[in-house]
Amino acid sequence: MWLLDKLLTSVIRRGHMIVTDHDGKIYEYGASEGGEPPLKIRLTNRKASSHIARHPQVGAGEAFMWSWLVIDPPYDIRDLVLFFTMNSKQQGDKAIQAQGPLKKLAERALAAADSINPKGKARRNAEHTYNLTRRLYELFLDEDRQYTMAYFRDTNRTLEQAQLDKKAHIAAKMYIQPGMRILDIGCGWGGFALYLARNYDVEVLGVALAPDQIAFCQERAEEAGVADKVKFQLTDYRDVTGTFDRISSVGLLEHVGTPHYPEFFAHTNRLLKGDGVMFSHCCGRSGPPGHTDAWTRKYIFPGGYIPALSELVTQSEKHGWQVADVEAMRFHYAHTLEEWYKRTVKHREEITELYDEQFYRMWLFYLAGAEQSFRHGSMVNWQVLYVKDRAAIPMTRDYMLEEAERLRSVEEAPVWSLGAGNREAAE
Repeated sequence: MWLLDKLLTSVIRRGHMIVTDHDGKIYEYGASEGGEPPLKIRLTNRKASSHIARHPQVGAGEAFMWSWLVIDPPYDIRDLVLFFTMNSKQQGDKAIQAQGPLKKLAERALAAADSINPKGKARRNAEHTYNLTRRLYELFLDEDRQYTMAYFRDTNRTLEQAQLDKKAHIAAKMYIQPGMRILDIGCGWGGFALYLARNYDVEVLGVALAPDQIAFCQERAEEAGVADKVKFQLTDYRDVTGTFDRISSVGLLEHVGTPHYPEFFAHTNRLLKGDGVMFSHCCGRSGPPGHTDAWTRKYIFPGGYIPALSELVTQSEKHGWQVADVEAMRFHYAHTLEEWYKRTVKHREEITELYDEQFYRMWLFYLAGAEQSFRHGSMVNWQVLYVKDRAAIPMTRDYMLEEAERLRSVEEAPVWSLGAGNREAAE
């Protein structure tokens, strides 16, 4: 326990935490503030403290998954993660990364190797992430199954409204005209492609690598009566041919892998017409390049990497692109993940029946850990417009604001079909 005690003593400056080790010994950190009850944690296995202390991100996640780490009510794992990172944010990610030079070197090397994603591996990674049961995603995502950041113009708005506003925000930036042909790379469950079909006279091709996602997209297109104009294919973007007026990728670059950025920008440049526009939305680092933590690579997004803006700009410039617009989306994903977490908690019983308790606890840790990265850490979302010809879009951003306002006026957000009160479900 001495190593974990040393870590917590150096980090906890605000709030009050009490840790009971497996042998019953009690350790206290910080002090009570404003009459709030202390955050109480119990370690149920003698290996738990050392497993957590040597690599907090991996160790804490696994200890929670395996029930080696138990949080007493009224708090839960989200409270613990946000409590710790609120205290440690002055130290940045160092407090939760691998401890010791050899462990850090080994993690960087493994992360670099994991980011190499040839076509076969890319498909396996996509299936690992997105081929979970349809019902799981229905239980915690919004009604349109948007598995990327929502755009909270007002944090009191529903997740459904924020996701609809996100689609309007993106579509407005793309400067779409009637009759265009659009490629949506990493199309998810088809929501954005179908949104474009509802609001513009365009043809859309959506491609992704998870078979059940594509099957679901095709079912949605048939049901909406637009299968002749909105097509979905189980295809690696590297195998797409033809030319397009617009290209969108939302939540795709995180899965490409830095060794493949030259390939991505070169191939999309070939696919886009000379006066076309490519839009990219991805999770990003607000600082320099780094690497994906081992827990996320192992359990959630194998092969994934969140890029720094410098990496995106440098690589795109080498392949004929000009950056026409950049927006740093701060904190929106934190609010999105908070909603996903609460909806997950609301459906604990069904999720554990679909999988098991360990999966449920893994999912909670993933959502809470991701939220803290956007709330207390250095993660943002980058929205970047790329062009070949800088005359491809208007000279000012007024067109974006005007079109987004128009789009918001023509469609109302749906109500979540699985019940109201999700904001209070995990309170």
